Amino acid sequence: MSKVETLTLASASPQYLAWLARERRGARIVRGTQLAILLAFLVLWEVLPKALIVNPVLTSYPSALWPTFLELLKSTPQATALATVLGFTGAMVLGTAVAAALWWWNVLYKVLDPYLVVANAMPKTAFVPIFYIWLGATLSIYGMSLAISVFITILMIYSGFQGIDPNKIKLAQTFGATKGQILRKVVLPGSVPTLLAALKVNAGLSLVGVVVGEFQSANLGLGYLIQYGAQIFKMNIVMTGITILAIVSSLMYLGISWLEAVVMRRR
Repeated sequence: MSKVETLTLASASPQYLAWLARERRGARIVRGTQLAILLAFLVLWEVLPKALIVNPVLTSYPSALWPTFLELLKSTPQATALATVLGFTGAMVLGTAVAAALWWWNVLYKVLDPYLVVANAMPKTAFVPIFYIWLGATLSIYGMSLAISVFITILMIYSGFQGIDPNKIKLAQTFGATKGQILRKVVLPGSVPTLLAALKVNAGLSLVGVVVGEFQSANLGLGYLIQYGAQIFKMNIVMTGITILAIVSSLMYLGISWLEAVVMRRR
């Protein structure tokens, strides 16, 4: 806790302190409930197959996954995580740049708008064989990760740019700000919530794109692992791959949540 926060609490009213205590208690209840749901799921997953209430051949159980998990954790997730991070970063950078260009040139937006909407609506899985032929086994994975998330990123961020209060833009123009200064000083800072929302959406979409690409073209990674395990009917491998995917998704969620808390606190 910073010195400023300490001084604020020292001079706070009893009502504010009571409200703050309720907020903290509510946050602990939420976290505790989330943990309880996870533990209950793991316990049921372990107990039901062992009691033969659920067929263990179809679901396996956590204790049976642990040795496979430790073995695969050494190498397999790195390929998927690297492709996800690169696709995620590329989609955000490219999406923000294109959205800025569309905001800058309104005619360009009018020309490209139907193409962007159609490209976003198309099922990207149909492009997996094409990317494999064009880019090869490895690069096609990065291509899928980028393709599945970049169009929605452009549309989301551009909508955020358009949602900026026009009075703020007019005020900046009154003081002689150029269009570039308005973009940097008004539009981008005012679109921080939209950018954070795009990060959350892209975290999942980029991971989906990587896994879909690995289904078709890779001989390494979690997508390949899941497909291979299903083909030889080894559910231990399949469920381990899904578990690692859940861990990767959780780490990305925690990272974005931390970034959101830092950015919003500074705002």
